Amino acid sequence: MELASHRDWVKDIEDTQNVKLNFPIIADSNQKVANLYSMIQSEDNKMTVRSVFIIDPEKKLRLTITYPAAMGRNFAEILRVLDSLQLTDGYKVATPANWRDGDDVIVLPAVSNEEADELFPKGYEVVRPYLRTTPQPNK
Repeated sequence: MELASHRDWVKDIEDTQNVKLNFPIIADSNQKVANLYSMIQSEDNKMTVRSVFIIDPEKKLRLTITYPAAMGRNFAEILRVLDSLQLTDGYKVATPANWRDGDDVIVLPAVSNEEADELFPKGYEVVRPYLRTTPQPNK
């Protein structure tokens, strides 16, 4: 796909989805970038897969999600992951499976109960000796 058709695609997205794209897109007609990042569907199907790369301010790759070319992305999941990364970067917690912004989080096992008492003034629940939950600390 050439750059001109990408511009048309962006306009179509803006018109049909009522959103404004606020990120760059590239044309990769020779699939150089797609090959560098292993984004080719298969040897038999040269379509590019749809990948999401989350890179932090220190330019460290934090997450890659790859979807088959025929599958749409789950933007709610991408936002959930961003929320989790930002939360866990700022607090000594982990987010459990299916966590949503505002749900309880897990106190990191390396945090002692004494430190947890200081870090989590809303308290925490001891589910198992290695598993403690607390209300999301930034809410």
